[in-house]
Amino acid sequence: MMASEPVARAVAEEVGRWGSMKQTGVSLRYMMEFGSVPTDRNLLLSAQFLHKELPIRIARRALELESLPFGLSAKPAILKVRDWYLDSFRDIRYFPEVRNRDDELAFTQMIKMIKVRHNNVVPTMALGVQQLKNEQFSSRKLPPGFDEIHGFLDRFYMSRIGIRMLIGQHVALHDPEPEPGVIGLINTKLSPIQVAQIASEDARSICMREYGSAPDINIYGDQNLTFPYVTSHLHLMLFELVKNSLRAVQERYMNSDKDVPPVRIIVADGTEDVTIKVSDEGGGIRRSGLPRIFTYLYSTAKNLPDMEGPSEGVTMAGYGFGLPVSRLYARYFGGDLQIISMEGYGTDAYLHLSRLGDSEEPLP
Repeated sequence: MMASEPVARAVAEEVGRWGSMKQTGVSLRYMMEFGSVPTDRNLLLSAQFLHKELPIRIARRALELESLPFGLSAKPAILKVRDWYLDSFRDIRYFPEVRNRDDELAFTQMIKMIKVRHNNVVPTMALGVQQLKNEQFSSRKLPPGFDEIHGFLDRFYMSRIGIRMLIGQHVALHDPEPEPGVIGLINTKLSPIQVAQIASEDARSICMREYGSAPDINIYGDQNLTFPYVTSHLHLMLFELVKNSLRAVQERYMNSDKDVPPVRIIVADGTEDVTIKVSDEGGGIRRSGLPRIFTYLYSTAKNLPDMEGPSEGVTMAGYGFGLPVSRLYARYFGGDLQIISMEGYGTDAYLHLSRLGDSEEPLP
């Protein structure tokens, strides 16, 4: 349905107005304390906060999507993402004030739908960037000024993590029977070993599907270690790292009669961080290639997945967005992701995770 000119203009003005407002950060400690007693009153306050905060964050992204360099804003995939942001902005702005429990429940349903609408933002953005790369930059070298797109994507995805965290946390607080120690999306007693096991099984099953076999994965560390973290974030990062390691080992040993070395995951408990190392003997990455692995235009996959059709689930390799996005997830809570490679041998990925319960810093 096409909006009439005046309606479209009014929405554009409204987006401009909200996009220039300052967003409010929320610290994770605050989320944990606030969410530990999800009373009707607290949920109402949370909904009222989101009613004001989400349009600011969504409008900022919609504005940025309209002014990207190299003609990226005009790519069909990017226009599709922009329309999702505009639709979500309209949905929230035209939702009446949240005054009571019924309003709050209706508002929660609406933002739940928004979260689903934005599920495919990352692959769709990747498709737009890929279209641009294929058209304009056939050589391996990227043109000067491309850093601007990289910087935009970093900001864009970091903001998306923040929006999804706010919506997801509010929605999850409605769970009538949360697991013990779980506050919304935050598991105050998360076991990194357990998440590593599940992420490893998921990555191995994809490797099996793609290659017909998969290297073993050995996990080391204190089985009893727990710390507060968001389970879905840790799963996403570990799944990506393990998947990359499995693919490297699998492809290196595919036609070899040598024993296939396992991928190793080591969990270490430090005073500041919990660090997880994913270590493989998949041949490593050339030193000249290392700076590129965190850019959004680098993929070692031979054939890129077709994103035009419905999503077929996860493939072993795709648009090269997995590592930079995983690093943003780590950095969102003050952690980091580092990759150290030994060409001719293998790669070590170090995932540093901050202990969330201690942080008073507002999240991005």
